[in-house]
Amino acid sequence: MSQASFWIHLHALAVVLSLLGFIVRGGWMLAGSSMLTRKWVRITPHVVDTVLLVSALVAAWLLFWRHGVHPQFLTVKIVGLVVYIGLGLVALRFGRSRGMRASAWILAILVFLYVAAVGVVNTHPALKGSFPAIVSDV
Repeated sequence: MSQASFWIHLHALAVVLSLLGFIVRGGWMLAGSSMLTRKWVRITPHVVDTVLLVSALVAAWLLFWRHGVHPQFLTVKIVGLVVYIGLGLVALRFGRSRGMRASAWILAILVFLYVAAVGVVNTHPALKGSFPAIVSDV
């Protein structure tokens, strides 16, 4: 397995764990669960998201940046990440009402899925024809 392949697989695992964790924490938030106050629930997302970000940066370096290439889809993913983080903060921390938090939570999940789709489609050319232009022509 090449270096890039390792980092790509680690990134994919972190993507799944990050999304599942966000969905579970959002469910707990909507249910008013005390689980959100547990130490491991507050720490684990930071560890997973750090692995997610570091693996993305290393894979981007190995595949593109060290060769002087910056594909347009990486810029879309970076902007999407910033939007996702903002929506996540509103959903889990700063939303003033339950409705605002729920809306931000759903929008954050949709942005996350869009960013993931952009990454998958633009790194697997065989899938380009299977997705709408908003994802595949980035």
